[in-house]
Amino acid sequence: MLLSGAYLNPADAQKANAIKPLVTDLYTADPSAHVFNGKIYIYPSHDIEANVPQDDEGGHFNMRDYHVYSMDSPTGKVTDHGVALDLKDIPWAGRQLWAPDAAFKNGTYYLYFPAKDKQDVFKIGVATSKSPTGPFKAQPEPIPGSYSIDPALFTDTDGTSYMYLGGIWGGQLQRWHTGKYDKSLSMDLGKGHENEPALSAKVAKMSKDMLTFEEPLRDVQILDENGKPLLAGDNNRRFFEGAWMHKFNGKFYFSYSTGDTHLLCYAEGSSPYGPFTYKGVIMKPVEGWTTHHSIIEFKDKWYIFYHDAALSGKTHLRNIKVRELLRDENGSIRTIEP
Repeated sequence: MLLSGAYLNPADAQKANAIKPLVTDLYTADPSAHVFNGKIYIYPSHDIEANVPQDDEGGHFNMRDYHVYSMDSPTGKVTDHGVALDLKDIPWAGRQLWAPDAAFKNGTYYLYFPAKDKQDVFKIGVATSKSPTGPFKAQPEPIPGSYSIDPALFTDTDGTSYMYLGGIWGGQLQRWHTGKYDKSLSMDLGKGHENEPALSAKVAKMSKDMLTFEEPLRDVQILDENGKPLLAGDNNRRFFEGAWMHKFNGKFYFSYSTGDTHLLCYAEGSSPYGPFTYKGVIMKPVEGWTTHHSIIEFKDKWYIFYHDAALSGKTHLRNIKVRELLRDENGSIRTIEP
């Protein structure tokens, strides 16, 4: 137990930046929130102390299962529905169950997750359940053509679903830069490439059964105010990991983490494929190295779910939080000072 009781005492509340963690008996991170049947369900990763040395590729983030949580409202009681999927029950996976996401279609709930296969290459898997809380049964193989991390599912108003994915450094996106897996590309494109277009997140339309891609993955292009692609050296704006998509007033909002500069940013577009024009910062750095989020609408208000390391002080032991997301009249998202 990280904290006794359901609420933080004043000292702990100050330490946690005055926003209470939603879960305090486990370390949780990367919260993907969805509204199913009028209720909020959260699909986070489950941080553990695995006693793995810290490295730039995230070996110390050695998660092994997923829990599902539910809430009747963003300020309501959080219910832990227990282990929804365990590493040992995924036939193809070797280690590291990182940030997942979920979707509902065809009367079925789908849990999408990244994991390293037996050759230590990240792929995206999918598991299914008739309940939003699981348990989920994993498909025997990863999604064909998938790679890297951070799957995020978006279903447009016409019913078409898309998956966004990708993360550089430990997420291995850079290793697929040539179209084939190249282990020698260990971090990013390296020095001398700063003035080249930044690595892009990927997107593909999902098949009707939500188990495969209907098409090859394509680049998610983020442009600057002049219509030029963001550059690899633009660390405060370029994509690093943690993609999310939501729609507001007919516009598509692609949001993401800048990774080593610890910002949550967003860009706008007129199509789920993009291109997207960079618009600004959603949230400034939280305590901890990583930042990862989701955005939902609930009863005519918008909320952002995120994590920080304020309780543990360790980058790999995090806690999920939620706060309201505010916009200006033109739809611009107001920057949050966590």
